[in-house]
Amino acid sequence: MRLNPPLLLCFFVFLFLGSLQPTHAQLFKKKKKATAEASKSKEEENKNGIKPYEKVITKDAITDQGLFDVHQIEDKWYYEIPDSLFGREMLMVSRISKTASGIGFGGGKINTQVLRWEKKPTKVLLRVVSHDVVAADSLPVHEAVVNSNFEPVLYSFEIKALKKDSLKPATVIKMDDLFTKDVKALGMPESYRKRYKVTRLDDDRSYIESVRSYPMNIEGRHVKTYSATNAPSNGSLGSISIEINNSMILLPEEPMKRRYFDERVGWFARGQVDYGLDAQKSETVRFLDRWRLEVRDEDLEKFRRGELVEPRKPIVYYVDRATPRQWVPYIKQGIEDWQVAFEAAGFKNAIIAKDPPSPEEDPEWSPEDVRYSVVRYLASSVRNASGPHVSDPRSGEILESDINWYHNVMSLLRGWFFVQTAAINPDAQRADFDDAVMGRLIRFVSSHEVGHTLGLPHNMGSSVAYPVDSLRSAHFTNTYGTAPSIMDYARFNYVAQPGDEGVALMPNIGVYDKYAIHWGYSPIPDKTAEAEKPILDAWILEHAGDPLYRFGHQQLGDVVDPSSQTEDLGDDAVLASTYGIMNLKRIVPNLVQWTAEEGKDYADLEELYGQVVGQYNRYMGHVSSNIGGVYENHKTYDQDGAVYTYVPREHQEKCMEFLQEQLFATPQWLLDTDVFGRIEYSGAVERIRSLQVRTLNNILSLGRMARLIEAEALNDGDAYGLAEMMQDLRTGLWSELPKGQEIDTYRRNLQKAHVDRLHYLLTAENQDKQSDRGGYRKSTAVNTSQSDIRSVARAELSRIQRQARSAAGRSSDAMTRYHLEDVVARIELILNPS
Repeated sequence: MRLNPPLLLCFFVFLFLGSLQPTHAQLFKKKKKATAEASKSKEEENKNGIKPYEKVITKDAITDQGLFDVHQIEDKWYYEIPDSLFGREMLMVSRISKTASGIGFGGGKINTQVLRWEKKPTKVLLRVVSHDVVAADSLPVHEAVVNSNFEPVLYSFEIKALKKDSLKPATVIKMDDLFTKDVKALGMPESYRKRYKVTRLDDDRSYIESVRSYPMNIEGRHVKTYSATNAPSNGSLGSISIEINNSMILLPEEPMKRRYFDERVGWFARGQVDYGLDAQKSETVRFLDRWRLEVRDEDLEKFRRGELVEPRKPIVYYVDRATPRQWVPYIKQGIEDWQVAFEAAGFKNAIIAKDPPSPEEDPEWSPEDVRYSVVRYLASSVRNASGPHVSDPRSGEILESDINWYHNVMSLLRGWFFVQTAAINPDAQRADFDDAVMGRLIRFVSSHEVGHTLGLPHNMGSSVAYPVDSLRSAHFTNTYGTAPSIMDYARFNYVAQPGDEGVALMPNIGVYDKYAIHWGYSPIPDKTAEAEKPILDAWILEHAGDPLYRFGHQQLGDVVDPSSQTEDLGDDAVLASTYGIMNLKRIVPNLVQWTAEEGKDYADLEELYGQVVGQYNRYMGHVSSNIGGVYENHKTYDQDGAVYTYVPREHQEKCMEFLQEQLFATPQWLLDTDVFGRIEYSGAVERIRSLQVRTLNNILSLGRMARLIEAEALNDGDAYGLAEMMQDLRTGLWSELPKGQEIDTYRRNLQKAHVDRLHYLLTAENQDKQSDRGGYRKSTAVNTSQSDIRSVARAELSRIQRQARSAAGRSSDAMTRYHLEDVVARIELILNPS
């Protein structure tokens, strides 16, 4: 049968359309496949817990974009980690941001660790990376270093979802437990746990306060509550709550070029054991903490010609919005005072102070953003300011710094400035200073703290460079300040006397500061860190032996080097302290008048009298530390002379004479009954006893006595030896005995203290040498039982007993006789305890 064309066309259309319609079998097959795929997907989800992204990060998520996107869904927190950041090193800095009463103050750093995020098929691991031990990866020993430094896992997270974005694939984890569980590396320090007898973390009272993400860092704040049987406050609760801030900072992909440390220039530094060095032992290399100040390529030729250039990225400090407005200009000036030091390094405008943007100008600006360094103003009764910084452990690059400025530092400044300058300075002769005066003091402290954030530690060996009498010269002090370094604790000019018109009262950025910044920051183009060393050494040798360029460690524990002390001025502690006491004697009779204000109580009078006593005590420490002292001047083999030299015999004898005259002979000028009648019902006698005993025990410390013995042994007797010092001390302390004089209350107390200290020396345990903590802690090992200390102490007790027995029989004063008879009996019990 033949079909006509129209029918044929319809037939083919029917066949074609019919072929497009799924058959029942096809529909069943597709449904079965979809069911299988869904079942497989569900099976996989159930197997590894990884869900589709939108089922984890739902429309209810509150998202903060940054280094990681941080999502909050009700009380759950998620990190969305870009896959490109797995394997990158990050620095976790943990600080206590808020504390319970009695635990100190917020802002203290408790831990710093380098971390690395590592992705596994179903988990994300957070590993701790160590840079303490290294070797170049091109060397065979590198494999041994890696094998002996396996990176421990700090925490493990299950992968919750994967973001399959072709431009920015990411992995989602739920991170709550990192902050809410007791991860000790991120929580309360072990020292606190022991001190307060912490037993466990209370999960029900621990929670995440906030997690915020910024382009280069993530800031997490969490409150942790610990059960504690020895809580410092609110003991009835049996617990301690603190708020901890964890800053996780992305480290630069390319570390900054290092600059190697030299102990002849003071600097905050870090160390590594480098097994890749060509040495026959493991060597520790140390390198500076410093900002990355670099010359722009287009300015390199100008820099080589000696022209000042602006750095590629300057150091910028913002002053906290919370800072009282009248103090902001002074804090800024303190920051920018360092520009003159950076000019010595070849840079202009290298350090800049700015106001932060207002919330309206930039609602996203935050002092916690690692891109911003901030002077943080803290409403706290803490009398302090501090300048910590965060640096890359691989290179020493300072990444960020927040200076903590506590409100009550002004109280500290008031006390120092009053007691050290009021005798010659009308601006300080009051309890409350004018804003201009306080502002200048704030500028001084601001500059000092900024110095720490630049990498400079305290240089306590600076002020000894100036002759004491030069500090009375207006021309000298206005040219050079009161010390070559603002990083010394030189404070204010207590040496200047009435009539020294126009004399400067405080240090500025000095000769040493400019030298140190030049040495640490001046770029050396086209040189590796190793190749820089001879150049840096040559810069030091240019000023070798010049005290203006000397660095002296702050000393913790025993003060061995008397030329590196806190709060001192000038090159002669005896002369400087004599001038200082002359000024204190001028202040005490005026204390009532200078603190008077109608309707006010005597709290200021009491505080400022206490400042006088404290300053007087400092002078005694400055002088007494010379006895048994050893000067330390760091040198290398290309410099002549010894590193360690004993304080000259004549100066030690002079110091002993000063102490006998100024302290051990009762300082009557401190006993002002007009002041005592307003501030206390008792305490004067105990105050004098405490002052005298503190210095007496300092002189008779084990380390000091051991150094006197050693100095005499090494110098063939041509030194101020222990026996001679003890005789001079006894002759002064017991000067009434040969003359048969009456002994007053203060001297009786002092003499009993001398007997007590000699008794202690007969039974004192051996003293071990402690870790020097990078040169800061000084200590002397003493085997007490086998040294001459006990022999000399026993001889002194016997001599005192004979003299006291003889003087008691001749004394007509009852209390003197009772005292001497008691001394005889005490010594008898000490020497013959049976």
